[in-house]
Amino acid sequence: MIEGLRQLPEEQPVGRRYLVGVSGGVDSVVLLHALHTLGYQRLVVVHVNHGLRGRASGHDAVFVRHLAAHLDYQLETTRVDVRALATTNRLSIETAAREARRKFFGQVARRYRCPRLFLAHHADDQVETVLMNLFRGSGTGGLGGMRALSHQCMEGKRLAVLRPLLGVTRDELIAYAEGEGIRYREDASNTDAQFLRNRVRHELIPFLGETFGRDIRGAILRLAVQCQAESDCLDGLVAVTAEEETLAVAEVRALPLALQRRLLHRWLRARGVEDLSFDVVEKALTLIDIEATLSKINLPRDRYLRRRQRRLFVV
Repeated sequence: MIEGLRQLPEEQPVGRRYLVGVSGGVDSVVLLHALHTLGYQRLVVVHVNHGLRGRASGHDAVFVRHLAAHLDYQLETTRVDVRALATTNRLSIETAAREARRKFFGQVARRYRCPRLFLAHHADDQVETVLMNLFRGSGTGGLGGMRALSHQCMEGKRLAVLRPLLGVTRDELIAYAEGEGIRYREDASNTDAQFLRNRVRHELIPFLGETFGRDIRGAILRLAVQCQAESDCLDGLVAVTAEEETLAVAEVRALPLALQRRLLHRWLRARGVEDLSFDVVEKALTLIDIEATLSKINLPRDRYLRRRQRRLFVV
């Protein structure tokens, strides 16, 4: 058994129903096999065919179907034209694919009344995520990367998102698969340089390792752990206020700048505002300035933050 997963049933009882995202790649296939070995019997395998690799994408879907049947799990699958979705909504391919998955996860969660989702993100994914967040100008929340347990709203369904492999490297997953004779699909798009994550994986991380003369992944993972702890501390200081439907300008203004930013970020996210960059939060801060002349700023996805009668609200 993969180190770190033996204690999983103590935290997530095997008798519950869970969704598990399975692409057919080594990470998700190993996770599914590990959950099966641990005794999880009420799993619903969820697969999204992004249609990005022609016949290969179809073969992935067939592989996952056979795998789910072999392990005696229910299967939910869909096909999405991600390229068309990206063009229509003016999104990157990566963002469109992620939104397609989230939408389908939410739909399946509603269908099965299941509020729990296993995902197979691993340690290498975490390193890449932290680096991408760093160069996007993220704060401590982004530098904390992905959480082993987080709560997200997908298609109006609140899900507990479980990532039990964050402490396991891809090399360890491959070694486990080979040792157990587990078959999986190789995704050729994982080397396609048009995708930012692939450039980070195959170009930036090796370059940083060569520059510093050592494997920098361990240091980045330690940074993520520290930033998660610091982020939790800051969140605790603004948690109650962030749940309010509107914010009193005077209360926000009275906080230290770091907590102002944290509060506005958490409050906007709680109102369903996504894609929150540093610039958006900084613009939001201008509305609490005592000499502010603006009463409205633009938010992502055609929404607005307004100040009226000394309170902030989203429209």
